[in-house]
Amino acid sequence: MAADKRYMEDSLSTPLSEVLRIIQSRLLADSTYFGIKCLRSPIDFWIYQEIVHSLKPDVIVEIGNFRGGSALSLAHLCDHLSKGQVIGVDINHSQLDPAAVAHPRISFITGDGSDVFDQVAERCHAAETVLVIEDSSHEYQKTFDILTKYSQLVTVGSYLIVEDSICHHGLPIGPKPGPYEAIAAFVASNPRFVSDRGREPFLITWNPTGYLRRLS
Repeated sequence: MAADKRYMEDSLSTPLSEVLRIIQSRLLADSTYFGIKCLRSPIDFWIYQEIVHSLKPDVIVEIGNFRGGSALSLAHLCDHLSKGQVIGVDINHSQLDPAAVAHPRISFITGDGSDVFDQVAERCHAAETVLVIEDSSHEYQKTFDILTKYSQLVTVGSYLIVEDSICHHGLPIGPKPGPYEAIAAFVASNPRFVSDRGREPFLITWNPTGYLRRLS
């Protein structure tokens, strides 16, 4: 980390590819939310809070939870709105932080996202507004399958957000093909959804083309 420590005023000519690498290094090494290790880009989290404030969803489904820091951040947004529940889905919840487990707005379902879809759908059946975040293995087929299934839960006007489409489209990391290619295939076969590039206003994002808005 020491080699990457630099300051903005001395780094204005740094290529964007190097800036992304520096941010990624910090995310993987030291990034936390309320003391819980959390790998989400703070730039994208700002977009998340804009979306959540605008939609005021009844349910947020997060597929891929790690320590639970991002689920807790979403629950805190719901707290401020006095509305909403977070459903966390992951194949392994052994690393969850107790603070995430204890939050009354969060519930966790353990299992492969595709396998437990019916359980998640049952909890969403009465919700007027559902937002889904896909942040699981990032493998192409896995991501495409999740998008195909969970798109059924996303309500009109809401979003299906795909994390880490930056894999090989900004950073040389992760599966190839990966989320970026899965997004392209999904949108091409599903005209009800569009990549809302307006949700990338800061230029830097870990989710390029990944803010999928349901049109109908």
